[in-house]
Amino acid sequence: MNKAKDSTTSPAVRDVGFRSERGPVLVALMLTTALIAIDATIVATAVPSIVEDIGGFTSFPWLFSSYLLAQAVTVPIYAKVSDMVGRKPVVLFGIGLFLLGSVLCGFAWSMPVLILARLVQGLGAGAVQPMAITIAGDIYTVAERAKVQGYLASVWAVSSVLGPTLGGVFASLGLWRAIFFVNVPVCLLAAWMLGRSFHESVHRQRHKVDVLGAVLLTVALSLLMLALLEGGHTWAWDSPVGVATVAVGAVLLVLFVLVERRAAEPVLPGFVLTRRLLLTTTLIAFGVGAILLGLTSYVPTYLEGVLGAEPIVAGLALAALTLGWPIAASQAGRIYLRLGFRATNLIGVAVVIAGTALLALVVSLAPAVLGVAAACFVVGLGLGLTSTPSIVAAQSSVEWAERGVVTGTNMFARSVGSAFGVAVFGALSNAVYAQLGNHGPGAIADATSAVFTAAVVAAVLTAGAVLAMPRARATPTP
Repeated sequence: MNKAKDSTTSPAVRDVGFRSERGPVLVALMLTTALIAIDATIVATAVPSIVEDIGGFTSFPWLFSSYLLAQAVTVPIYAKVSDMVGRKPVVLFGIGLFLLGSVLCGFAWSMPVLILARLVQGLGAGAVQPMAITIAGDIYTVAERAKVQGYLASVWAVSSVLGPTLGGVFASLGLWRAIFFVNVPVCLLAAWMLGRSFHESVHRQRHKVDVLGAVLLTVALSLLMLALLEGGHTWAWDSPVGVATVAVGAVLLVLFVLVERRAAEPVLPGFVLTRRLLLTTTLIAFGVGAILLGLTSYVPTYLEGVLGAEPIVAGLALAALTLGWPIAASQAGRIYLRLGFRATNLIGVAVVIAGTALLALVVSLAPAVLGVAAACFVVGLGLGLTSTPSIVAAQSSVEWAERGVVTGTNMFARSVGSAFGVAVFGALSNAVYAQLGNHGPGAIADATSAVFTAAVVAAVLTAGAVLAMPRARATPTP
């Protein structure tokens, strides 16, 4: 079996704190995780300022879609390459790409250039996030990982507040470009600490990277998202360009499925879609990603463009969403060990439906920053109770040899769901926005209200996937 492991590890359970022998590596992993965690929320808060400076309101959803799509389709490729050359060169390459993309974002002079720069960032993020998780699994034993996951989860909790706040401060000062330049010192520090502290010995084994499958999937999803975002705006839905974009994307998606059935090491393994539990948890991850990024993209736009809130206030309101998630996720284990995975997911998705419905009602009947923040917090709680139990259920249903693939597929589904969620919500927003002659706060209010209503529908559809989960009670395995 091919393994890449830290040269300092031993079977014994040892201290995993910052002062331990592996402490510098843990700090480096927390820094690399922070790159992705902060970026998940810091950009959304500054979107109104970015649009005001360089234009492109109808195109701004691509800031998220291009990033998420690039991240999603490269995760399985990076995972296979890391088995061949080791985790360290892959994560350092990813940090380098993320750094390059951040610098390009900071110097972008138009929305198309900024979208391309975000795509470069996404290519780097596809290596950074999964490799950080993989390295933690390599250097810590099963008994040690529970505590390590607590350290990494704390990064997401802090980032859920720090990201929107920093984005709001920079936007308020007219320095939205700084939200990208702030990544530079973090990237350099994380790369330096990993290069200095993490050492691995790699037993090389040949793998066949499914390049054709990755290319087909990337192009197919890109065309379908292009059709969603630009249809009815740049071109008519029934125009030759609109029909051709959807048709070609659909054909390439069918070709991808056919190629994957014959690939030696497919990007998306077939068994993930044939086992009921894995299929339903993958669909849940897709729905979670769509709801999370859909709201993350449009809540600040609504608060700043309609209610006139300052960017920092909008950032704090959005932080309620991303803060509720880790709070609920930290308690989800106690609930699913007592009630089971399916019951816990049902509770979680019910809370998500309640939260999204509350958000839609608040913006329609009693618009207020505190009301939006409260609704976002409820949605965050629901997502935390839905996401964590579903991925643990999937991991617990397979042996060790399949657990990495299952985890990667779940992350892939969430990223694709996020990308398509932004695209679908963006298409709906653009359609409403284009119908109104006055492109002022009223148009933005109607467009974002439609998005929040669509989020309720997405939550209900996700509930359908939860209901389809097997009723058998499962218990986590080592």
